Amino acid sequence: MQRRVITLTTDFGLKDPFVGIMKGVILNINPDVHIVDISHNITPHNILEASLVISMSYSYFPKETIHVVVVDPGVGSGRRPILVVTEDHYFIGPDNGIFTPIFEGTSREFLKVIHLTSTHHFLPSKGSTFHGRDIFSPVAAWLSKGIDVSRFGEEVNDYVKIPTIRPAVEDDRTIKGYVILIDTFGNAITNITRDDIERLSSPFSIERLRVRYTGQTVRFVGYYEEAGDAGLSCLINSFGNLELFTYKGRASDRYNIKIGDSVSVTVD
Repeated sequence: MQRRVITLTTDFGLKDPFVGIMKGVILNINPDVHIVDISHNITPHNILEASLVISMSYSYFPKETIHVVVVDPGVGSGRRPILVVTEDHYFIGPDNGIFTPIFEGTSREFLKVIHLTSTHHFLPSKGSTFHGRDIFSPVAAWLSKGIDVSRFGEEVNDYVKIPTIRPAVEDDRTIKGYVILIDTFGNAITNITRDDIERLSSPFSIERLRVRYTGQTVRFVGYYEEAGDAGLSCLINSFGNLELFTYKGRASDRYNIKIGDSVSVTVD
């Protein structure tokens, strides 16, 4: 049988023992599973950032991978723990909108959301602050051993979705979006995609595009080194998003770029 994969994405960081404890819980139930860390440096409590990271990552894993995502400011409250079943992957975490991109990118035919209520698949509760240990990790481990999804709880249809703001097409020449993520290198990733731009200008041509941020025109290049010392530049990154950067520098620090800042693309 193929070795099952469980991924972990959290805002726990690595200073505290939380991530290690989750792995210990999983391995106690299924010592044959392969655990992969996607990220434990999500900005604390930032549900949108976590949803973006998992949506960028999950498709690169084998089919039937189980993705545990724990960014959970509502832990201990009335929010539900859920298991999301799609055609090729499983997702486990809080029902707080963190899986919105998964809901929106999956055909209803292949989407099932289970409210996790089967407590005999949980750890005995020691408190209300660590569902990553007590609920999400053991459920992921039992699922990796082949337990049918119907055994974990009841299907629900009123799962939480957070608003996802798409870029706005201002006219037939301009699209306006905003910065949605700043990565480790200080690059500012926007919600404008290559597909969005191609709807204005097809075939895609850098020479016809003018990108503006805070009143300045940003040079559009094909790859990082091409920017040289030109200062703030932009490109389409490996995930298909428009990204602002400075070559060998941190654009977010140098230009005080923040999540939510407006960026526009105009076809000349």
